[in-house]
Amino acid sequence: MTQWFTETFRTEFDKQAEELGRINLAIFGKTGVGKSTLVNAIFGEPVAQTGIGAPVTMGSHLYLDKRGTLGVIDTRGLEIGRDDAEILKEITKAVKESRGRPIAEQIHVAWYCIRGMDRRFEEVEERFIRTLADLDVPVVVVLTQVPMRDGAYHPDAIELARQIQARNLPIVGGRPFMTYAMRDQFTGQPPHGLMDVLRATFHVAPEAVQAALAAAQAIDLELKASQAHKAIAASTAAAAAAAAVPIPFSSAAMLVPIQLAMMARLAHLHKLSLDRAAVLAIASTSLATSAGRAAAAGLLKFIPGAGSVAGGVINASVASGFTLAMGEAWLVVCQRAANRTLPTVGGVVDTEAVKRLFESELAKRLPRIRQRD
Repeated sequence: MTQWFTETFRTEFDKQAEELGRINLAIFGKTGVGKSTLVNAIFGEPVAQTGIGAPVTMGSHLYLDKRGTLGVIDTRGLEIGRDDAEILKEITKAVKESRGRPIAEQIHVAWYCIRGMDRRFEEVEERFIRTLADLDVPVVVVLTQVPMRDGAYHPDAIELARQIQARNLPIVGGRPFMTYAMRDQFTGQPPHGLMDVLRATFHVAPEAVQAALAAAQAIDLELKASQAHKAIAASTAAAAAAAAVPIPFSSAAMLVPIQLAMMARLAHLHKLSLDRAAVLAIASTSLATSAGRAAAAGLLKFIPGAGSVAGGVINASVASGFTLAMGEAWLVVCQRAANRTLPTVGGVVDTEAVKRLFESELAKRLPRIRQRD
């Protein structure tokens, strides 16, 4: 029944949210350099807003704003260039205290932002970066609001980048990343450099939170797809292991949690809410009228001859092959949902069209299963 599916999917959805965890970015830079604009551009929503969040440690001016798989740590009430000693003291305290906490509570990467046209890099900024690096926090230096014309950066920004590189700072990539976060409606200056910052951050983030970063960001669909394929591969292997000893077809419900967990993880990676993901999953898999063991029959009904394989059993080849096909088909649905390109009727997603899309994508991959069995 629909209620059974929704409740089961909710359980798996919550589990996957916990497993994904959270990537925590510490964002530093002087007032007015465009920190919030940069963060919002990369993560696709108004994440960085003044006044939101809770102190990282007791009495701290470092605030953590939690948004699902993203945490943004920023200063409140202190200004770089004026309260340097206090900020550095609190950064050191916060990082050291976080080391003993779960990975989702630690500070993973720092962005130090400098306005690209400021023309000078100050000693206090070098001190900030070296302090963070000494604490084993990777530092990505970002030059913001850098104009670009005909593929060339503004000369002032190039000179500032040269000054920074000359100091041989312990920064990611050994250089600043030039960016322009949002299109300027007056000059027509387009955004640039955001993907470079994101990918540099991904490569230095702990492996345990890379999937969280892929889920939180909104500009790199290839990164989401890469993490989705990893999840599908893991679920495919789990399904094969579950059916390593052929099991009666009527007992194949044991595969359902593996497949629903996979669907839930892909939904998280594409920032789909529980309600939206559940509706799409029901439409895709036609599980609304299935429950318990019957659900397995609903999931596996697409496999030609599955009920007669080896005298009515599900083997590892069938279980893994179908799970792989199902994951790839569901990924297409999630991508279309994230891109807002699913068919609608009266402003509401057309569930029949979603079902046809899923089954069409599944059918493209089923011949590979037929050939193996």
